Amino acid sequence: MNYEFFIAKRIIGSKSYKSSVSAPIIKIGITAIAIGIIVMLIAIATGIGLQKKVREKVVAFNGHITINHFDTNESNESLMPISTIQPFYPKFNSVEGVKHIQGVATKFGVIRTETDFEGIVLKGVGSDYDWSYVKDFLIEGELPTYEGELSNDVVISSYLANRLNFELGDSFQTVFGKESIEDIPFQRNFKIVGIFNSGFQDIDKTFMIGDLSHIQRMNKWEQTQIGNFEVFLDDFTQLIPIEQQVRAKTPSFLDTQTIEEKFATTFEWIKIFDNNTYGIIAIMIIVAGINMITALLVLILERTQMIGILKALGSSNWSVRKVFLYNATYLIGLGLLWGNLIGLGLLFIQQQFSVLKFPDPEQYYVSVIPVYISIDYIILLNIGTFFACLVMLLIPSVIITKISPVKAIRFE
Repeated sequence: MNYEFFIAKRIIGSKSYKSSVSAPIIKIGITAIAIGIIVMLIAIATGIGLQKKVREKVVAFNGHITINHFDTNESNESLMPISTIQPFYPKFNSVEGVKHIQGVATKFGVIRTETDFEGIVLKGVGSDYDWSYVKDFLIEGELPTYEGELSNDVVISSYLANRLNFELGDSFQTVFGKESIEDIPFQRNFKIVGIFNSGFQDIDKTFMIGDLSHIQRMNKWEQTQIGNFEVFLDDFTQLIPIEQQVRAKTPSFLDTQTIEEKFATTFEWIKIFDNNTYGIIAIMIIVAGINMITALLVLILERTQMIGILKALGSSNWSVRKVFLYNATYLIGLGLLWGNLIGLGLLFIQQQFSVLKFPDPEQYYVSVIPVYISIDYIILLNIGTFFACLVMLLIPSVIITKISPVKAIRFE
């Protein structure tokens, strides 16, 4: 029979315990833990959610890894063609973790209307293009298919559509330059069949997606030539090791670049959320721990006579400490229970109904505050908080060893 647990259970269940002087302080300690776990859950869920959302948007239009020519071209235009006759195309089976590879090309142009003009980059895609990534951002119309004959159908962003007063089904003219300034520029007519909104302005204000054949014809490329390859992975966390394997499997004249290198500023920005989240977790655990330490000290003071009696009957200091640690474990568990119920409830509501939105979507690249809920971090957070608070309570429980049985029994 674990008599320490038995005594702790009797203390918790007694009416005097619930109406004692320490009761309000204990409730404050439980509330502090509950509030702490709510804040930590929200911080982690929104931090990871925002990271994933921004990352998904950048990856959707660029891939996880880009395979380019080994040159110094820093522009948004494909200048040197790459042959699609490669051992790694159309399936990159030699590297585990590669989900899809596709050939694309880009060319700078200017959309011209009767009253306005706008510079854009036409992203040419072919039959191998995976539209599933872009489909999530489509707000009007449909996605085109580029197979066989040359297609004039394009997908543009709502940003460009609003600036140029375009609507679904409109046709417009785009001018593309040639190598020589003296040559007459290319003119192409396109029809809008779809409008997307990624929320990532660097993408929305720049790219228009169309048929790869247009760029191949303007650049006088063969059908087997593209500007670069985009590689998509199954798991973003394996980006660096897979990129190293992809680099090893590509010819020496080709270079590989990860999405983190291509958009270094954006990824450095979203990594800051990790530091903020760690800081919030540390502060919340410390605050909850301090409140529990206060509650335990008051509880010990209130039960001084009981401590003296237990010691007089032969209980060791550790046995008496265990009684109060069992008690504290119950209180911590109660705080975690309420914190998880409320915190996960709020996160579920936000995930399903998108109640909270960013006041400035352009600054955060998303309009709705994203939420990511995973059983993994929920379990780790609860276990970590529980043991952190319990370890902090070992320190104040040392005061029990200083209590003399004779003086404690006389204590009033």
